[in-house]
Amino acid sequence: MTLTAQEFAFISGLVRRDAAIVLEAGKEYLVEARLLPLARQSGLPTVSEFVNLAQLRPEPEIHRKIVDALTTNETSFFRDGEPFKQLVHTVLPDLLARRAAARTIKVWSAASSSGQEPYTLAMVLQDNLPPGWTFDIIGTDISTEMLTRAEAGQYTQLEVNRGLPAPLLVKHFERNGAHWKVAATLRKNVSFRRLNLAAPFPPIGPFDIVFIRNVLIYFDVQTKRQVLQRVAGTLRPDGWLFLGSAETTIGIDDRFERVVAGRTSAYKLRTGPKTAAPVSAVGKG
Repeated sequence: MTLTAQEFAFISGLVRRDAAIVLEAGKEYLVEARLLPLARQSGLPTVSEFVNLAQLRPEPEIHRKIVDALTTNETSFFRDGEPFKQLVHTVLPDLLARRAAARTIKVWSAASSSGQEPYTLAMVLQDNLPPGWTFDIIGTDISTEMLTRAEAGQYTQLEVNRGLPAPLLVKHFERNGAHWKVAATLRKNVSFRRLNLAAPFPPIGPFDIVFIRNVLIYFDVQTKRQVLQRVAGTLRPDGWLFLGSAETTIGIDDRFERVVAGRTSAYKLRTGPKTAAPVSAVGKG
């Protein structure tokens, strides 16, 4: 059964309110495909009946499961490649000079999905930081299901085949039956917590590096501006921000300036006067 306009409006409104994700008309098929497993878990034969149940019983747990299901969780190890190369060739040399006294690097992987990005960052840092240096990585996501998977640190053969070079697989993972599990020596430097990017952040940071890639594209301009304002508040004055290849701060938040890094770009906070428009907090946390 195809969702009615009213049912789709309810779902799109819920997801926009709770996660600031914009579901435009034409996404009905996506909604049905993502919610069908939830309908079956609830013993209902159709997505339409499940949506009606969610409207009649506005329970937070049901709404959370809907938002989780409709959050895009596409990810892979070393996704897009170039940002991780420039982490080694551009960012780390800069931070090694600036953090010589503290000898530690703090990193935030926002919208970390099932954990491939923060574990990729951990591999890069563990393999490239000089002896005596430490690092701490926090991965955040709005989906509790994805956070559970990330914390487990266990991946199928298909998942590790997506972007993870064989030498790094052998070095940083252990066989666990038909799966691969992140080695404890790598896992100890990575933690996870739930965070809604579209709501005011809890105390977090400050960070030397922030990866918030391929998530701003799902927000409207005002929400992008609000998220970038809050991210700026978590970043050290000389820290580095990485966005997705289709994302930019230009024309949205002029606190940041674009920095060419190899074949990609990163962003740093401007050192001069900042004229970004004020933004108001959104969401309920």
